[in-house]
Amino acid sequence: MKRSRKLLVPALATFFVSLSLSAQEAPKDTVRYVPKYRDPVLEEMKEKNAEAEKERHAETERIRDGQEETRKEKKEREKQIRFDFAGVEKPASPGVFKQHFHFQPIRQFLTGTCWCFSTTSFFESEVYRLTGQEIKLSEMFTVYYEYLEKARRYIQERGDSFFDEGSEGSAVIMIWRTYGIVPAEVYDGELNPDGRYDHSEMIAEMKAYVEHVKGNDLWDEDLVLSSLGLIMDTYMGRPPERFIYEGVEVTPQQFLADVLRLNLDDYVCVMSTLSQPFYDYGEYEVKANWWHSADYYNVPLDEFYSILTYAIRNGYTVRLNGDVSEPGYNGFEDAAIIPTFDLPREYIDQDSREFRFNNKTTSDDHDVHLVGYTTVEGDDWFLVKDSASSAQHGEFKGYYFYREDYIKLKMLTYIVHRDAVRAIVKGFR
Repeated sequence: MKRSRKLLVPALATFFVSLSLSAQEAPKDTVRYVPKYRDPVLEEMKEKNAEAEKERHAETERIRDGQEETRKEKKEREKQIRFDFAGVEKPASPGVFKQHFHFQPIRQFLTGTCWCFSTTSFFESEVYRLTGQEIKLSEMFTVYYEYLEKARRYIQERGDSFFDEGSEGSAVIMIWRTYGIVPAEVYDGELNPDGRYDHSEMIAEMKAYVEHVKGNDLWDEDLVLSSLGLIMDTYMGRPPERFIYEGVEVTPQQFLADVLRLNLDDYVCVMSTLSQPFYDYGEYEVKANWWHSADYYNVPLDEFYSILTYAIRNGYTVRLNGDVSEPGYNGFEDAAIIPTFDLPREYIDQDSREFRFNNKTTSDDHDVHLVGYTTVEGDDWFLVKDSASSAQHGEFKGYYFYREDYIKLKMLTYIVHRDAVRAIVKGFR
C-alpha cells in the first residue's frame, strides 16, 4: 500500500529545518597549543644514552689530554746531536774579523724570507762600496712583489709551480728589474704593533686561496693577483708607487737607477755541481728556484772557494746559500764547522760535496750574507750576518763564524760581483 506523496513532502521539510537548527546551535572546533607530550619511558632512555655519550667523550678527552701531556714532556726532553766545540780554536768575536760595510743584523722572525734579508743586505753593502751611501733598503717591498710573480707563474703553469715561503737570492734581482726598490723608511711591510714579522696567517690564507683556484680551475690571472694583493695589503700594507726621497718625488724604479745606481747585470750567481758542465750557465735545481732560473755559473769546487775568498779579501761581500742543519752548526757557539765524525777535512772535495747534495743530506736550507774574514791557526774563518733566530742564541747576536770546511762542503751557491769571478776564472764572460 503506497504512502501518500502529499503526506511525505511536508514531513521531510520539517526534518531538514530541524537538522539545520541543530547544526547552528552545536559548538565549533577550535585550535589551541598544549605542552608537547614526551613519553617518560623514552625520555628516560634518551637521557641515559646522552649520559653514556658524555662519559665516552669525557673519557676520550682524558685520554687525549694525557697523550698531549706525554708529547709535551717528550718534546721538553728532546735532544739533537751537536758537536762539542771545547777543543776548537775559533775567532774570539766579530771584532777580530776584517769586515766590510753592512748594517747591523735584523731578524726575519716568523717568515720564510732569509733569501730576501740576505740579498738585500748584500746589495746595501754594494751600494756603499760603489757610491759611499749608507741606505737601508726594504726587504718586504721585494717579498710583496715576489709573491705576486710566484702566483703569476702558478697560474700560467696551471698549478704546477711552487707557491709557498722560500725563494732564491736571484729572485731579488728579478723583482728589482721590474718593480725597483724603496728605502726601509718608506715601506717596512709590517703592521703588527710589536714590529715583529709574522707571515704565518698570511701565507696560510694565500695558499688556501691558490689551492681553491687550482681545485676549481679558476685561472683568471688579473683576478687572482688582485685577490692575493688584497690579502697581503691586510697583513703588510700596500707598497708605495711613488715616494719622496731627499725632497724629490721618485718611483721605486727611479730610486734604483738614479739613487742606488746599481747595474744588476754586474752580479753573478755561482754554483759548483757535477750534474752540469763546468764553466757554463745552468739551472740550480731546487724547488725554491720556482722560475727555473738557468743563470747560475757552474765552476769546480776549488774555483768556487777561490772566487769567494778573493771577493771577501778584496773589498766585496758575498751572499751565500746552503745547508744549516748539521751537528757542527751551533747558534749557541756562534759557529759552523764540519766535525771529523761527519767527514775529516782532508776528504772534503767535489765528490763528497756532490754525494751529499744528491742524497739530500745537503739541502737548500738557508741564505746568509758573508761580510768579513780572518784566520785562526791557519784556518780561514768567515763572518756571516744571519737573519735567522738561531743567530740570536749565542753571544754575538745576528752573527755566525763559518770555518772554511763548512763553506766547501755545505754552501751550495752564492751571489757576487762579476769582477771577482773574472779575477779567478780566465775567459769568464
